[in-house]
This record gives sequence, structure tokens and C-alpha cells, in this order.
Amino acid sequence: MQKQIKSALISVFYKDNLENIVKKLGEQGVTIYSTGGTQKFIEDLGVKCVAVEDLTAYPSILGGRVKTLHPKVFGGILARRDNPQDLEQLKEYQIPEIDLVIVDLYPFEETVKSTSVEQTIIEKIDIGGVSLIRAAGKNYKDVVIVASKDQYADLEKVLTDNNGATSIEDRRSFAAKAFEVCAHYDVAISQYFLNNEPGANFQLSVPEGQVNRYGENPHQRGVFYGNLTEIFNKLHGKELSFNNLVDVDAACQLIQEFEATTFAVIKHTNVCGIASRATLKEAWEAALAGDKESAFGGVLVTNKIIDKTTAESISEIFFEILIAPGFDADALTVLQARKNRILLEQKQPVKSKYMFKNVLNGVLLQDSDNGNYKEWNEVGARPATEAEKSDLEFANIVCKHLKSNAIALVKDKQLIGKGCGQTSRIDALRHAIEKAGQFNFDLKGAVMASDAFFPFNDCVSIAHEQGINAVIQPGGSVRDSDSIEFCKEHDMVMVMTGMRHFRH
Repeated sequence: MQKQIKSALISVFYKDNLENIVKKLGEQGVTIYSTGGTQKFIEDLGVKCVAVEDLTAYPSILGGRVKTLHPKVFGGILARRDNPQDLEQLKEYQIPEIDLVIVDLYPFEETVKSTSVEQTIIEKIDIGGVSLIRAAGKNYKDVVIVASKDQYADLEKVLTDNNGATSIEDRRSFAAKAFEVCAHYDVAISQYFLNNEPGANFQLSVPEGQVNRYGENPHQRGVFYGNLTEIFNKLHGKELSFNNLVDVDAACQLIQEFEATTFAVIKHTNVCGIASRATLKEAWEAALAGDKESAFGGVLVTNKIIDKTTAESISEIFFEILIAPGFDADALTVLQARKNRILLEQKQPVKSKYMFKNVLNGVLLQDSDNGNYKEWNEVGARPATEAEKSDLEFANIVCKHLKSNAIALVKDKQLIGKGCGQTSRIDALRHAIEKAGQFNFDLKGAVMASDAFFPFNDCVSIAHEQGINAVIQPGGSVRDSDSIEFCKEHDMVMVMTGMRHFRH
């Protein structure tokens, strides 16, 4: 059913892009009620406006904390137009019907980001705005509610196309968005009071949903909730898909662990090639050499600005995405030659305090896996050399970013073999050895990292047979002594970190 907007309450913090709406309401003869700065804004546009104070016969009190909280405001919003008793009471108490409510909420999140002064933050907890939104949303059958500046364009279109009349579908759509605004706002306030720690209920509200072409597979729907522009400048290519986003996250989480010039190749969230070198081109070439086969169609990431020489080398293979903190102009020209490549300039690290996933009929939440080891406990036959220690640290980080069960084989800060996602740690090691052999790497002098403990000495025994004489693992098995004794008997280094890195 079409309903004509005859009256409106407007009280907003953000007035950007509101001008056309106010003028259009004035042209359509709509009675406008307003407060404070919004009232002045409307009157400065030459549009007549009734002060809410004149309607309620009460001034704004308590330093502006109470302006619209009055029966003459909420009665006009909540009155059911098809209920004779409601209409009779409006008449009895001289309460005007209000058909449109345009309000937004104090910038609570922005204030939290800009200051730590609690009183300033508390004053940005909106009371009247939330109440008006909920009231108008509840009575959507009769009232239009616009709760955010992001909806101004939608309202302007409705006012223009239908000359100020709205359908029930319009009003319900605006109400749905309005309740989303309130829900997000409440979660932000709750998280502030909880100091962003988990509370009794799982709470998460991430705005700006972006529909993906599809989900993990074409028959699945997919949506990304988040603001990618905070992290990246997309310099080239198509929109990121669901699977792209998953791989990009894995790439960013990995590369931010390194300070030295490092390049990595990611495939299906696992690192299949990574190396640290003196120059970026050398790092790229070493990373690619680790597994040229798996690199096809992969996600590439580095922690240094891409130069033209490196760009030319990268361009020789097919890849989907390249992430870097910057690109030289001539490098960008080279890389943009193919239209389907996605080039992302990363502006800031990816930081998340918690990780979560849906399971069964609920949600699992855990701390993010920060840190690489609790201790550096050398329990083998001898101390690690400086070169071995450097490679062991490198291998431990790489292994942390592989799906369990995981083994990483590293030599001279280059991943030369890896096994991941295996149901047996021995299978993971065998796969890593096979990969190293596939690309003609000599395992003599390499090091091995495991994401979890060795329950028996079989893995260190196999590693020793291949010429690997330095191992890093978290420890914690009831039979740690078996692996330790083997290392002592065969002049092997063994480091126990006390920190497991399962990735299921």
C-alpha cells in the first residue's frame, strides 16, 4: 500500500548529502520537525521547520542528553494508523502523526579510535537516536525510517520517483537496514565495555557486506563483510573472489612474520614457495624454484616494493594475485600488461585478536596464533650453528602457516620441500622429501620443522637418512626421549619450542 509522507522528523549528526532531501520534502509540502544544528541546517536552506521544543513544550535539557524523548514525539511515530484508539489518543493529546524519521547515531566507533578519554566516549553513546530508530522501525507499516547517511541516496530516489509516496516494501526495506545499524552500534558499545574481550555471548558486527561472484564453489553464495580499502589499494584486475580472499589472508598473515627481503607463493592457503634473499629478484626466483609446478595460478606476496626487474621475471608465469607494499611505476606498467591479474598494494598489516569458525550449532572462538616459540631449548647432540639456527627459525615460521600435519624442509632460507594436510606426520615428511626431489634439491645440510611433536623417532630417523641434521619441533610427547636420544646418537641438533602450531 502506498503511503504519502506528510510529516518528517529530522535530527542527524552527519548532514552531508542531506540537502536535496530537505529541499524535496519542502517542495512536497512535508511538515518538518527538527532539533539544534539540524534545524539550523534546514532553515539555512530556506525550508520551513518546526522546532521539536515547540512540539513538546520542553527545551533540550541535560546538556543535550534529552531532546526528543517525549510522548509527543514517540506517540506520533508509534501510533498505528489503522487503530482507532491510537488515532483518538493522538487527537486527545494533540500529537501529530510522523511519517518519516531521518536520524543517525553519534559517532561512537570513531570516537573510540580517536581518544581514550572515557567521558568523551561515553557521551557518544546515543540514546534518543537509537530509540527513534527502533520506534520507527517497529511501526514500519506506517513510518519510513532512515538511520544512516548511507541510505540518503535510496530515500532521495524514492521521494523523486514516487513524489513522496512509499510502498510497504520500501518501508520494510528501510526498517531492516535501520535495525542493522542499531545492532552494529550496540555490539560496538558492548565490545568497548568488555575491552574487546569475549563476553557471555558471541558478538561480531562487521559492516559493508560485499557480495562475491560465488562462494567456495559456484553453487554456493558468498559475501565478504569488511573494508578492504583499509588494507589495500587495488591497482589492477577484477574483483577478489571468495577463494581469492581466503588465500590473500593467508599470504598476508605469512609475509608479516618476516623483516628480511622475502617473497612467497601461496596456493590454497598453504605456502608452496618462500625464500629470503639480499635482493627482491633473488627472493622471487628462490621462492619460485621451491615448487614451480604449484606456483601456477597462485597468490604471490612480498614485503618489499616491486621493481621493474623483478616484475619482468614475475610476468613470465601465470599468477592470480600479487601483493606488495608498493610498486615502482615502470614495474606497474609491466605487470598491468595482462588484464586479469590482481595487483594489491598493502597499506597496513592484517591484525586480528581472535579467530573463529562455525561448527555444529555454534561458534568456536580462539586467540590468534601469535608468536613462534615460547623457548629455544636445544636438547640434541650439539648446539645449532648460526646458519642452522637461522634456517630453523625460518622453517618454524613456514611450518606454522601450513595445514596440519605439516613438515617444512628449509635450506639457506629457502623452502625446498613441504608436506601439509596429511593424516600422518610420516606421510607429511615423505611428501616433503618427494617434493624436494622433484625439483632436484639436495637435502644434505637442510633443516626440518614440524608443527607438532614427534610421537616416535621415525621422523628424525628418516630425516637423518636424507642428510638433515637439525630439527625444530614443539615437544610434548610422552616419548620425546626417543627422538632426543636418536639425535644425540647421530650428532643432530634438536630444538624444542614449547609452542604447537596446529592448523586444522
